[in-house]
Amino acid sequence: MAPLTHPLEFERPLVELEIELERLKDEVASGDQTKRDEFAKLEARVAKMRAEIYGKLTPYQRVQLSRHFDRPFTLDYIKYMVTDFVEFHGDRLFRDDPAIVGGTCRLGELPIMIVGHQRGRTTADRLKRNFGMPQPEGYRKALRLFHLAEKFGLPLVTLIDTQGAYPGLEAEERGQAEAIARNLSELSELTVPVICVVIGEGGSGGALALGVSDRILMLENACYSVITPEGCASILWHHERNEAPLDQAAQAAEMLQLTAKDLERHGIIDEIVPEPGGGAHSNHKEAAELLRSVLVRHLSELGQLSVKELVEKRYQKFRKLGIFTGDH
Repeated sequence: MAPLTHPLEFERPLVELEIELERLKDEVASGDQTKRDEFAKLEARVAKMRAEIYGKLTPYQRVQLSRHFDRPFTLDYIKYMVTDFVEFHGDRLFRDDPAIVGGTCRLGELPIMIVGHQRGRTTADRLKRNFGMPQPEGYRKALRLFHLAEKFGLPLVTLIDTQGAYPGLEAEERGQAEAIARNLSELSELTVPVICVVIGEGGSGGALALGVSDRILMLENACYSVITPEGCASILWHHERNEAPLDQAAQAAEMLQLTAKDLERHGIIDEIVPEPGGGAHSNHKEAAELLRSVLVRHLSELGQLSVKELVEKRYQKFRKLGIFTGDH
């Protein structure tokens, strides 16, 4: 496992040891056998530190991991998890939105439709993809692919990774709210199996537009919330947006209960998908393989249901969310 290129603050001590471990590894490989014992001891120390750091993460640290610059995005999962991917472009109404990607592919031997948010990794790509924040045409492109999946009887897999829908004036002018609402409505009645996976940051309506499904999965270090911790803290403690101190953002993250464990406990998600030791950003291929095995299992289970059972179970699933009290 190579050292991280963009470590978070709490990962830095580990990265420093990993760099030293790589140096010793190169020396042993070049023939210096006197370093073998030192390498073995440091390797054990690195493993122990990795387990300690990632085994005791706070909610806000998980939020930071969900946004990690090196974390795999939708196209990374497509690269390692499926074959024969053919990407579709455009919403047939306005333009193509690169913040949403999708197309047909094979998950093992099973043909499926896959749709997901895509953040950019380079500066140019991040600007091109609007930092993974779709505009109305992105959701309408997704809707077009939902309908294609239904038309050809393809199970649908959506990958969620966005801070939210783009909040710009032009997005509102082109019907942002309607586009998201229509996706919620259409997904709820789709006649093929639907699985959504929160692979990174699941934020607000931008995430929900891809989130109505038969099974909701979350990666171990993903988060799913109506608002970011920073945005929540700015409202609660009256700061300018996203300028709240880190300790208040961390407090807000705990209050929001946005981690996979919190959401599983409340019955909102169906399963937590484990990540490689050190997080999904440490090994993209292994993260994709772990997700692939879980998807195959769930798709096999859903494939045994009739259309009527599928849609009814999906309806009941969302009717049960939340706790209601009082006379209303």
